[in-house]
Amino acid sequence: MQLGAIDRRDDRPPYRQIADQLRAAIDAGDLRPGDRLPSEAELTRHYSVARMTARQAIQELRGEGRVVAEHGRGVFVRTPAPVRRLASDRFARKHREAGQAAFLAEADKAGAVPGVDQIEITYVAASPEVRERLRLGEEEVLARSRRYLLDGRPIEVAVSYLPRSIADGTPIAEANPGPGGIYARLEDAGHVLDHFTEEVTARMPTNDERRRLELPDGVPVLVVVRTAFDTEGTPVEVCDTVKAAPAYVLEYDFPAR
Repeated sequence: MQLGAIDRRDDRPPYRQIADQLRAAIDAGDLRPGDRLPSEAELTRHYSVARMTARQAIQELRGEGRVVAEHGRGVFVRTPAPVRRLASDRFARKHREAGQAAFLAEADKAGAVPGVDQIEITYVAASPEVRERLRLGEEEVLARSRRYLLDGRPIEVAVSYLPRSIADGTPIAEANPGPGGIYARLEDAGHVLDHFTEEVTARMPTNDERRRLELPDGVPVLVVVRTAFDTEGTPVEVCDTVKAAPAYVLEYDFPAR
């Protein structure tokens, strides 16, 4: 890439001018995902600034999640794992009938290799929020916690909560629920799915979420809370999902009526 120069008449401090030039190079594609940024020493020499100034510029981009530092190798443009999540299609029955859970269908469209790990299945007391969404009394819920990966990179952690009366003794309580995932197993058990509701918010991750998703500082997450309803209008599952924000494009398709 072609580095610019510092404008001493500019009100922006030098580190911010350097960060702006590097950011523009990333946005323009002059620095592509996986490319190494100029080192602190290279930036210091080119811009005739103190090393701390160059470090501040790189730190600003790290805080935005645009670049990642690899010990002993340098700082690289972050390689995104983009998943286009089409909300109106991802839970279509055609995917379950083809033996694909929603994440597998998304990964297939992205041309990436999906993975699931950190699977934990326990019976727990429902939180007040989950109890309200599932319209439960004191009944326990089955909690299915897992982490999703694309091409080996973690992009999402999720916990599904299902009433114990529905999940107990079914493949839903097993690490691998079988083709089509837990929604296919719910329909096998007679809970034919009718519709879903979702709430989407954004926030900064907790320390545990940052660790599990391997996020650099300053990168936000998307939180999607989904409730699944069967044809009787009964809520049968609540799924609390935390997504690495740079990895997703949320796309919605709905009628204008």
